[in-house]
Amino acid sequence: MASDAKAARRAEAVERLPVLLGLPAALAVGFLLLPLLGLVVRAPWADVGRVLTSDEAGTALGLSLITATVSAVLSVLLGVPLAWLLARRSLPGASVLRALITIPLVLPPVVGGVALLTILGRSGLLGRPLYRLTGFAFPFTPYAVVLAQLFVALPYLVLSVEGALRAADRRYEEAAATLGARPLMVFRRVTLPLVGPGIAAGTVLAWARALGEFGATITFAGSFPGTTRTMPIEIYLALETDPGAALLLSVLLLAVSIAVLLLLRNRWDTRW
Repeated sequence: MASDAKAARRAEAVERLPVLLGLPAALAVGFLLLPLLGLVVRAPWADVGRVLTSDEAGTALGLSLITATVSAVLSVLLGVPLAWLLARRSLPGASVLRALITIPLVLPPVVGGVALLTILGRSGLLGRPLYRLTGFAFPFTPYAVVLAQLFVALPYLVLSVEGALRAADRRYEEAAATLGARPLMVFRRVTLPLVGPGIAAGTVLAWARALGEFGATITFAGSFPGTTRTMPIEIYLALETDPGAALLLSVLLLAVSIAVLLLLRNRWDTRW
């Protein structure tokens, strides 16, 4: 009993936060949370009905929700097979490919928009022959919004699903293959159910990242009401003419972000 008490006291001492670490930790928490609290406190709540029911806000929110959802679906369709390939140890150059895929995570979004223009613009490497053959151009259309969101959101899903694949027990796949299941059946009937939570978490992250995308969208798709003006762009423009509306719309996206965190809480902290 005495040894158990001593062990408990040692564990408590280890868990106790040193003062020298507590002060910067408190400053970090304040720096991250106070601006968000400022949004809620300074928002003109008396105007919430007028702002949230306005045609501009409704159109921008509807466009953002639709394009973010399409981007998330495309992220799943493209990202899950890519994550599966990256998780295979036998893939040559997997580390280099993974590094290239994560570039959009650290690339300034505006640069991503410019890069999309150089490839898919009317005079881009792929956009020019496409425009000559069909008369269609991606920039400044809702398709450009989806592509811009997909460019920045896809890596989130790939990394999330790859991590789930690496953590999954490969013995189930090996057992299914031993019993005669074809690779595609193993992937569909065994692998996907094993990494389902990882796919769900990655999809939610990709959707949230797409919903909040600004730089690549305004560069590649522009800001046309009802066509390419998403909610982040609407907030940016509202700051110039109606700061109160910008605050309320920001709080709306903040609420969406909190909802995403609640959906992912079991993914990040099993004690929630």
